[in-house]
Amino acid sequence: MGIISWIILGLIAGFIGSKIVDKHGQGFWLNIALGIIGALVGGFLFGLFGAGGVTGLNIYSMIVAIIGSVVVLLIYNAVAGHRV
Repeated sequence: MGIISWIILGLIAGFIGSKIVDKHGQGFWLNIALGIIGALVGGFLFGLFGAGGVTGLNIYSMIVAIIGSVVVLLIYNAVAGHRV
Protein backbone atom coordinates (compact mmCIF):
# COMPACT_ATOMS: atom_id res chain seq x y z
CA MET A 1 0.00 0.00 0.00
CA GLY A 2 1.17 3.51 -0.71
CA ILE A 3 1.39 6.33 1.80
CA ILE A 4 -1.85 7.91 0.55
CA SER A 5 -3.69 4.61 1.08
CA TRP A 6 -2.31 4.34 4.64
CA ILE A 7 -3.42 7.91 5.38
CA ILE A 8 -6.92 7.29 4.00
CA LEU A 9 -7.23 3.96 5.84
CA GLY A 10 -5.86 5.54 9.03
CA LEU A 11 -8.21 8.51 8.84
CA ILE A 12 -11.29 6.38 8.35
CA ALA A 13 -10.28 3.74 10.91
CA GLY A 14 -9.23 6.38 13.46
CA PHE A 15 -12.47 8.31 13.03
CA ILE A 16 -14.70 5.24 13.33
CA GLY A 17 -12.63 3.81 16.18
CA SER A 18 -12.77 7.08 18.11
CA LYS A 19 -16.56 7.21 17.70
CA ILE A 20 -16.82 3.65 19.02
CA VAL A 21 -14.56 4.29 22.01
CA ASP A 22 -15.49 7.75 23.29
CA LYS A 23 -18.07 9.32 20.92
CA HIS A 24 -16.19 12.59 20.31
CA GLY A 25 -12.84 11.72 18.74
CA GLN A 26 -9.32 12.90 19.48
CA GLY A 27 -8.86 15.46 16.73
CA PHE A 28 -8.07 15.16 13.03
CA TRP A 29 -4.30 14.51 13.18
CA LEU A 30 -4.41 12.30 16.24
CA ASN A 31 -7.22 10.25 14.66
CA ILE A 32 -5.03 9.69 11.59
CA ALA A 33 -1.98 8.76 13.67
CA LEU A 34 -3.91 6.43 15.99
CA GLY A 35 -5.74 4.95 13.00
CA ILE A 36 -2.48 4.11 11.20
CA ILE A 37 -1.01 2.68 14.40
CA GLY A 38 -4.29 0.82 14.88
CA ALA A 39 -4.03 -0.66 11.39
CA LEU A 40 -0.56 -1.95 12.23
CA VAL A 41 -1.71 -3.30 15.61
CA GLY A 42 -4.80 -4.86 14.05
CA GLY A 43 -2.68 -6.53 11.36
CA PHE A 44 -0.32 -7.85 14.03
CA LEU A 45 -3.16 -9.15 16.23
CA PHE A 46 -4.94 -10.81 13.32
CA GLY A 47 -1.61 -12.36 12.27
CA LEU A 48 -1.20 -13.86 15.74
CA PHE A 49 -4.52 -15.63 15.34
CA GLY A 50 -3.66 -16.93 11.87
CA ALA A 51 -5.78 -14.49 9.86
CA GLY A 52 -4.47 -12.06 7.27
CA GLY A 53 -3.67 -8.50 8.27
CA VAL A 54 -4.14 -5.32 6.29
CA THR A 55 -4.08 -6.34 2.61
CA GLY A 56 -4.97 -3.10 0.85
CA LEU A 57 -7.70 -0.51 0.70
CA ASN A 58 -10.70 -2.85 1.06
CA ILE A 59 -13.47 -3.74 3.54
CA TYR A 60 -11.55 -6.53 5.27
CA SER A 61 -8.54 -4.28 5.85
CA MET A 62 -10.87 -1.55 7.13
CA ILE A 63 -12.38 -3.93 9.70
CA VAL A 64 -8.90 -5.04 10.80
CA ALA A 65 -7.78 -1.40 11.07
CA ILE A 66 -10.89 -0.37 13.02
CA ILE A 67 -10.43 -3.21 15.52
CA GLY A 68 -6.78 -2.26 15.92
CA SER A 69 -7.74 1.40 16.23
CA VAL A 70 -10.20 0.60 19.02
CA VAL A 71 -7.48 -1.33 20.87
CA VAL A 72 -5.00 1.54 20.44
CA LEU A 73 -7.59 4.15 21.52
CA LEU A 74 -8.50 2.18 24.64
CA ILE A 75 -4.83 2.00 25.58
CA TYR A 76 -4.34 5.69 24.71
CA ASN A 77 -7.31 6.74 26.86
CA ALA A 78 -6.09 4.60 29.76
CA VAL A 79 -2.61 6.14 29.61
CA ALA A 80 -3.48 9.75 28.73
CA GLY A 81 -6.64 9.96 30.80
CA HIS A 82 -10.08 10.88 29.54
CA ARG A 83 -10.49 14.49 28.37
CA VAL A 84 -13.77 16.28 28.89
